[in-house]
Amino acid sequence: MRITSKGQVTIPASIRERYGLLPGADIVFVEDEAGPRIMLAEHSGRGRRLVDRLRGRADAGMSTEEIMALTREEG
Repeated sequence: MRITSKGQVTIPASIRERYGLLPGADIVFVEDEAGPRIMLAEHSGRGRRLVDRLRGRADAGMSTEEIMALTREEG
């Protein structure tokens, strides 16, 4: 494996799958006596970023019960 002039590397698919390194995953580099390591960042991934982005934006002016009533079949 080689590092490109931009500092990029290709992580083999088997390693990405084994450790959940999916596209969009946030990673961190950790240094210890053995050298640098790649680790998944806490709260990593696309889902977490979407939740963080949308948190606090909803303002439908309706209660939770009113919103849930819209999703239920009422006959």
